[in-house]
Amino acid sequence: MYQRILVATDGSTLSKKAVSSAIELAGLVGAELVALKVVPRYPHSYFDGSVPLSPQEMARVEKQWSEHGQAVVDAVKTTALAKGVAVRAVTSKSDLVAEAVIAAAKKYKCDLIVMASHGRRGIKRLLLGSETQHVLTHSHIPVLVLR
Repeated sequence: MYQRILVATDGSTLSKKAVSSAIELAGLVGAELVALKVVPRYPHSYFDGSVPLSPQEMARVEKQWSEHGQAVVDAVKTTALAKGVAVRAVTSKSDLVAEAVIAAAKKYKCDLIVMASHGRRGIKRLLLGSETQHVLTHSHIPVLVLR
């Protein structure tokens, strides 16, 4: 059925439910799991919504975000290994979350993407956008969305 499943996580409660389901599914079908956390880049200009910081301070913040992202996927790895599921924990630096998820699925030759839907409705959905919706409409492999 599936050989390699990518699960995208941001460490949120809803995302953790998707991770649990992905681990369970991978265990049932004997698939390898790829746990992915997309880490944003620090905004570099006033127009990106940031307060100008020194290059050293920006590097420190990006390093902190990367370390947190790695900790998120390492936690997934620990849980999956405890359940006998082969897993790879990876992070990707990008401001385009959906594109990073799709690119990682392609890079690691995944045949299923598992994501959580944050369930935004109405104007919030329009204003904030939906990374899951973007993955659903642009991915060339199946996407399992969990609520």
